Amino acid sequence: MIRAALALLLSATPALAVTLELPGAANVTAATTETGGLRLPVGVFAEGQVPTREFAGQVSRQAWEVPGDLTSYQLLDPLRAQLIAQGFTLLVDCDTITCGGFDFRFAIDVMPEPAMHVDLGDFRYLAAEKPGEDGTEAISLLVSRSATAAFLQVQVVETGAAAQGADNGQAITITPGQGDGKGPVPDGIDYQPGNLAKLLEANGFVVLDDLTFGTGSTELGPGPYASLAELAAYLNAHADRKVILVGHTDSTGGLDINIAVSRRRAASVVERLATSYGVPRNQISAEAVGYLAPRASNLTEAGRTANRRVEAVLISTE
Repeated sequence: MIRAALALLLSATPALAVTLELPGAANVTAATTETGGLRLPVGVFAEGQVPTREFAGQVSRQAWEVPGDLTSYQLLDPLRAQLIAQGFTLLVDCDTITCGGFDFRFAIDVMPEPAMHVDLGDFRYLAAEKPGEDGTEAISLLVSRSATAAFLQVQVVETGAAAQGADNGQAITITPGQGDGKGPVPDGIDYQPGNLAKLLEANGFVVLDDLTFGTGSTELGPGPYASLAELAAYLNAHADRKVILVGHTDSTGGLDINIAVSRRRAASVVERLATSYGVPRNQISAEAVGYLAPRASNLTEAGRTANRRVEAVLISTE
């Protein structure tokens, strides 16, 4: 698949840097840098307001147009997985309905049309942070699409010593690839029998969508699961590789409960890999995001089923 490398350099210092990869060719439509800070939404619209948090420092913004047929989900999903793999903690991750629709959209600082297009009926938003010795990295991603292209807005805030030591140049570097950006879901989103290792290394993560969990259940079903057999074979053959198993739930119940449920689901997968397939425990670990990263609407049973999942995220190749 034709892809574009998206490098987001969040600081002038090597310690504060993140590299993401964006599917398809892309064209920059706007870019700004300023000092002062940015107030980012860090929760969904509830009780008449959108929770926000102020990040003081250097702010860099870019808007990009990605020609082709990628949906907002297909654009955001691999970026989320890469942020998690690089140590970022999600503050909020939602789609049109779960964010709060119109009220949430107008709580976001959005670059003006035509640089950044936002369809009020189809957008997704993510904010995350990563504390470091030289300051905190805060990042927000907003994706949407028009009839002919997807759109991405990236906002990066560098705080503390990192911002004070940075130059005044644009802190986001995006290197587009070749091609028209058209195509189906990017490789690596869903497990494909026989191709797990290839997809994991090419894209950094794989959704282990053959695993089964019921609503509220924390135990992995009896299986057998082809994805785990392939993942175990890959890890047993590459002692230098490590993965995080990231648990996800549907939106049934409160966030704290769902974080706990998704963590236990991921831990159940780790346990199965270790005890049934002999994968060394130092190569696998468990994390959780609850219902904060839906891949489908929680308004339908089919969507809730799709949201109950575990993803394998590659975090080390050394």
